[in-house]
Amino acid sequence: MLILNDITLRAGGRVLLDGASAQIPDGRRIGLVGRNGTGKTTLLRLILGEIAPDGGAVRTGARETIGAVAQEAPMDDRPPLAHVLAADRRLAELTAAVEEERDPHRIGELHARLADLGAHRAEARAARILAGLGFDEAAQARPVREFSGGWRMRVALAGALFAEPDILLLDEPTNHLDLESALWLEGYLASYPRTLILVSHDRGLLNRIPTEILHLGDKRLTLYKGGYDAFEDRRREQQAQNRALQAKQEAQRRHIMSFVDRFRYKASKARQAQSRLKMLERMEPIAMAAEDPTIAFELPKPDILPPPIVTMEEVSVGYDAARPVLKRLDLRLDMDDRIALLGANGNGKTTLLKLFAGKLKPLDGKLRRPSKLEVGYFAQNSLEELRPELTGLEHLQALEPMATETKLRAHLGRFGFPQQMADTQIAKLSGGEKARLALAVICRKNPHLLLLDEPTNHLDIDSRQALIEALADYEGAVVLVTHDPYLVEATADRLWLVKDGGCAPFEGDMADYRRMLERERRAARAEEKAASAPAPTAPAAEARPDRRARAQQRERLAPLRKAAADMEARIETLTAEKAKIDARLADPATYDAGAERIAELTRLSSDLARAIESAEQAWLTAHEALEAAQDAAQQGAQAQ
Repeated sequence: MLILNDITLRAGGRVLLDGASAQIPDGRRIGLVGRNGTGKTTLLRLILGEIAPDGGAVRTGARETIGAVAQEAPMDDRPPLAHVLAADRRLAELTAAVEEERDPHRIGELHARLADLGAHRAEARAARILAGLGFDEAAQARPVREFSGGWRMRVALAGALFAEPDILLLDEPTNHLDLESALWLEGYLASYPRTLILVSHDRGLLNRIPTEILHLGDKRLTLYKGGYDAFEDRRREQQAQNRALQAKQEAQRRHIMSFVDRFRYKASKARQAQSRLKMLERMEPIAMAAEDPTIAFELPKPDILPPPIVTMEEVSVGYDAARPVLKRLDLRLDMDDRIALLGANGNGKTTLLKLFAGKLKPLDGKLRRPSKLEVGYFAQNSLEELRPELTGLEHLQALEPMATETKLRAHLGRFGFPQQMADTQIAKLSGGEKARLALAVICRKNPHLLLLDEPTNHLDIDSRQALIEALADYEGAVVLVTHDPYLVEATADRLWLVKDGGCAPFEGDMADYRRMLERERRAARAEEKAASAPAPTAPAAEARPDRRARAQQRERLAPLRKAAADMEARIETLTAEKAKIDARLADPATYDAGAERIAELTRLSSDLARAIESAEQAWLTAHEALEAAQDAAQQGAQAQ
């Protein structure tokens, strides 16, 4: 149990929490939400014990551990696997103790404790987490210092997941991930067996993972059942009820004051008038939650160009003519296209965007585009190109010195920058405001094609929703790269898969893509198991067994094949059952059934996740047995 009791918290001269309280039972998955600047990250630091409250107390169970992603990415010669294994301090300390211990009885006790912690499967579990976050077998063996900052932060995230603390705190865990790793993380967190507190601006993640939403607003903490959509619905209902009660109370006040004004100076009614004045004094005002300001912006309307606006025939592109990143591209873009690029980091999605933007030229093939085509390219470093010492207006004036101030202010206004904000120094803007300014910069020439590379990294939930609505009204083409599945589902009409040096349409939706990734991961684990198995000592026989021998071999192998097939079918069944349970947990109506039913569904989801993992292990074992039997049969044929 995590208890926040009457917490008062100040930061930078501001009061973030004022007498706030909340109780979070064990095993709940909590989404912590609130507008940027309300103090979500500071609250996580308070729970972690990095800072002390100005009033009140944070309490947990005596033996409960609290964990979070390390703020500094690791930077040394150890490989990622070693870092992840070291993240579980209990496991690391016991392992070190075994190596130093000389007493046989004590060594036995330590090994028993290691067995209780699952030490025998620790390395496999750590490798599986790293694989889910995008580290293949070769990457897991490289020194951490060779990776970029984003990849090193993935190692830190893997360590936090592997340690599996009783209370896990995650602050925007998908920020350094690609879409594929974000989808894996979502599945992992959906069955996290302990308490999870998650800060995220990914609406889909907040709908599918949390069992409850903890809202930080008005210096208070309020717990709502269900995911983010259920929280929004309930909060709107409460605000509407409070507005109605407030209006009713104001009408009652006016009625009482009318009586008092009429009769306070009449002796016969003076007592009643005084009584009503006391009634007014006792009347508690209806507390109205401060409504968040609406964020909205409008993308400019481009001139219409005849289709297609871009065509490619047998195009190769890259940074070295001898080693193109992408080859044989046959692609076409029209002005009504809404395309999301899928594929793991490093496959060439950003390279393809640069080709569309004209920042890279084809190494081979033909690329055609109209001379009048205007392209707006939001790159991952677009915010870094803003000049912090200037205001938003001054930045645009430096880019377009011939444009009038009135025109530039009107353009900024379309992106939610009124006069005061347009005259604010860029260094003082929030991350979301800077992102909108960067969008305004790339849209100043009314682009026909928008290329968006991770546009939501600095946007909160409301700003992301505003971007979705703006893209829905936009009349040009959009090509999108994002780690946010919700943005893909809400924006893209078509999916392109960038993989194996090429790009082709993906026939299916995000649910199909999730299933494809899971199949590939399962197959990769089977291949790793097969690769680590001892190779047969004898060379393959040249001669084939005769027909009767082959029939006997099939008969011997049939039970093993059936066992493998049965396990695969069981995995599919369990996965489908878990998807149904998770869908019910994501349905706001489910939370009307009460806390016991929610707890039961949460336990079912966790039990199914463990059953799936066990079935996958059994499936791998069955395949190993089948392969071993096939090898034995082959060696027997050779001996004959």
